[in-house]
Amino acid sequence: MKFVYWFCYSLWKMCFKAFLSYRVIGKEKLVTEGPVVIASNHESFLDPPLVGIAYDKEVHYLARKTLFTGFGAWLYPRLNSIPVDQDRPDMTSLKTIIKLLKKDQQVVVFPEGARTLDGELQSAQAGTGLIVAKSKAVVQPVRIFGARDALPRGSNKIRFVPVTLVVGDPIVFTPEELNAKSREGYQHIADRIMEEIGKIELPEQS
Repeated sequence: MKFVYWFCYSLWKMCFKAFLSYRVIGKEKLVTEGPVVIASNHESFLDPPLVGIAYDKEVHYLARKTLFTGFGAWLYPRLNSIPVDQDRPDMTSLKTIIKLLKKDQQVVVFPEGARTLDGELQSAQAGTGLIVAKSKAVVQPVRIFGARDALPRGSNKIRFVPVTLVVGDPIVFTPEELNAKSREGYQHIADRIMEEIGKIELPEQS
C-alpha cells in the first residue's frame, strides 16, 4: 500500500475496532482478485473506510467533488478516491471507474447514491448497472449494520456503538444481463444488486 493510504487504513482499522467494536462476518467470501465492484448500502459518512478496511489490499472509492479542495485536494487522491459531481453528474467518474476495473482493480460503490435518512434501503441508481455492464466485473455485495447509529446523516458527533460488515455471496449475472445497452437494462442490474444487499442479514449473536 502507498504510505498515506496505509497510514489511514491502519488508523481507521484501529479506531473502528477500539471504539465501534468493528467486525467483518463472511470475510472468506470476499473476491480479492480481478475486477470487483464492491456494492454496499449507504448508512453513514463512515461507510467508505468501513468497507475498505475489510480488504487486505488497496481499493478505490467515490467521493464528493467538493471534498477535493484545500487539504482534501492532496489527501483524497492518495486515498484512491474518485471525485464525483453530485450536482452535475457526468460520465467522467463512471469512465474512470470502468478503466480501473478493466485494470483488475476493486472499486467501492454505493448503488443508492446518497446516505439513508431513515435507515431503510433506498432505490438503486442506474449508473451502478452501467459500470457492471461495461466492465463485466464481479459484483461483491456487502451490508453495513450500525453505522447509521454511530454517525447518522446530518450529525457530526460519533456515538460508540457496534458496527458490523456482513459479506454476501458474489452476484452472478447472465451474459444477456451484462450485454445491457439501455437505461432499463442498467437499472435492472442495479436493482438486482440492491435486492441482493437487502437479503444480507446480521446473524444473531450466540
